[in-house]
Amino acid sequence: MLGPQGTDGRVRVYPLTDFPERLERLREVVLRGEGGDKAATIEWARPHGRLYLVKLEGRDSAEAVVELRGDYITIAREEAVSLPPGEYYHYQIVGLRVEEEGGRGLGTIREVLATGANDVYVVERRGEGDLLIPAIKLVVRDIDLEAGVMVVRPLKEWLE
Repeated sequence: MLGPQGTDGRVRVYPLTDFPERLERLREVVLRGEGGDKAATIEWARPHGRLYLVKLEGRDSAEAVVELRGDYITIAREEAVSLPPGEYYHYQIVGLRVEEEGGRGLGTIREVLATGANDVYVVERRGEGDLLIPAIKLVVRDIDLEAGVMVVRPLKEWLE
């Protein structure tokens, strides 16, 4: 959240989701920030240029929302939009074991970097530096969330 808009408790929100229009339908959310998690209810939300204006129940002045600057609006994972087959949320990718097509283990995905062109998976390897894997079909051959594994085709550069 960016801060108050006006004096009646509206707050400006920069959406970090691929589905910002969901803000208009959300009700029960969790505000996550440095001060810890706080349950909140969205009274209404509407687009405002590239931002959204959001009104939270019980916060009726600029002073009541100024403390929320820097907080994130989050939802329960079970409320996330269903993605088409072959698409995943970052939280589903982090923690997966990474194996080459032949079965050799490479490590565990520690982080997902959003680079613009494609995501990059940061694979933590024991005793070695991190391995950066581009999230492209040429490299990522299979993702099995049930088994907790991602199978990749190694690039020539990895072998050097």
